[in-house]
Amino acid sequence: MRVAVASEDGTGVSQHFGRSSCFIVYEIEDQVVKSEEVRANTFTAHAQGQCDGGERAHHEHSHASIVQALHDCDAVLCRGMGWRAADELSAAGIKPIIVAACCSPNEAALMYARGELPECASFCRCDR
Repeated sequence: MRVAVASEDGTGVSQHFGRSSCFIVYEIEDQVVKSEEVRANTFTAHAQGQCDGGERAHHEHSHASIVQALHDCDAVLCRGMGWRAADELSAAGIKPIIVAACCSPNEAALMYARGELPECASFCRCDR
């Protein structure tokens, strides 16, 4: 199983999927982390500076590049995500999961693999 965790600094779970600076991808087998890879977020419109200043411009972009970058992952964990990103990840077979600020990315990935990670909030459907 591969689990990606959105992070700002590599030590915490990011509050916003698209604005995270990186994704830590954990390969987990038998509830043990076998490998860890950090993928810099150069994929989302937020990371590319396309969502600053424009009037609702961020609602026009596609999430295809981030879906492709995480295509080998079974799930993506973060503390917040818009519904469009969640829908596009789901359509690609990647489960988007909103989690509480409970622990480190490593611990969150392992908790998910063990079926112990409580999912919390729903996806944002606002215009912000």
